Amino acid sequence: MSILTVIEAQRDTLTAGERQIADVILSDPDRVARLSSGELAEVADRSQSGVVKFCQKLGFSGYRDLRLEIARAAAVRPMAMGAVHGSIEADDDMMVTAQKLLASKMHAMQQTLSVNLPQRLDAARDLLTNAARIQLSGVGASSLVARDFAQKLQKLGIPVSYDADSHIQMGNAATLSGRDTLVSISQSGTSMETLRIAETAAKRKASVVTITGPHTNPLASVASIALHTVADEERVRSSSITSRDAQLMVTDLLFLRLVQIRDDSGELIRGAAEAVAPLKL
Repeated sequence: MSILTVIEAQRDTLTAGERQIADVILSDPDRVARLSSGELAEVADRSQSGVVKFCQKLGFSGYRDLRLEIARAAAVRPMAMGAVHGSIEADDDMMVTAQKLLASKMHAMQQTLSVNLPQRLDAARDLLTNAARIQLSGVGASSLVARDFAQKLQKLGIPVSYDADSHIQMGNAATLSGRDTLVSISQSGTSMETLRIAETAAKRKASVVTITGPHTNPLASVASIALHTVADEERVRSSSITSRDAQLMVTDLLFLRLVQIRDDSGELIRGAAEAVAPLKL
C-alpha cells in the first residue's frame, strides 16, 4: 500500500501537529522527497523531533525510511489530472462536471489497484475457487456491488448466495462452515450489519474476504484476507460514487482472474448469454 494512501487514510486520527506534517507531505510529495527532516520540520512549522515522532507513529525507525517510501510513492502515483481534478461545484457546467467526475473515478480505481498486492488478490481468488459455497454481504451502495458480483459468479456455475436483506444475510452466515467463504463489502468497515455477519461467519470457521477502505477498521480485522478500496468521497459527497467504482474494480478483477484459471469459463459464459438471449427479443 502506498505510504501516501496510508497517511491520507490516517489523517483524521492524527494530532493537530501531526496533521500539519501530513498535509505538507500530501500536498507535494515530490518536494518532500528532497527535503531533510529539519527542512520538513521548518516547512510544516513543527520541531524536528515532531517529524521523528510522526515517522515512528507510521511504523518507521526514522525520517530516512519514510522519505524513501514517499519518493517511491510519488514516482508511481497516477499522473495529475489537472484543473478538473477537484470538487464538483454547483455552478460547474455539464462538461466540467463530467470531466471532474471522470477524473475522480479514474483516480479512485488507479489508487485502489495500487494498494492491493497481486499476491493478495490472487489469494482471495483462490479462496473463492476452493470454497464449497460463497456468500456475499453488503448494505447500501455496497449491496449493489455484492449483487453484481453474485451475478458474475453465477455465470461460472459457482454456488453463491446473496440477498439484499441483512437479516437473511445473517441467517445464511450462521449456516456457513470451514469449507465456505464470505465476501464482506463495506467502504467504512464499520457498518454494523456487515460486521456482525462477518463475525458470525468467522465463528463458523468460514474464510472471510473483506473489501474496505485502507484505514484501520473493525471489519478488516475479522478478515482472512483483507482487500482495500480507495475512494475520494470528499470530492463528491452526494452519493457513494467513487467507493462503488473502487469496489467494482476489485470484484471485477477477482471475477476475471477466476475466468482466466478455469478451462470451462468460456463455455459457461457463452451458455449463460445464450440462455438469456431469447428474453432480449
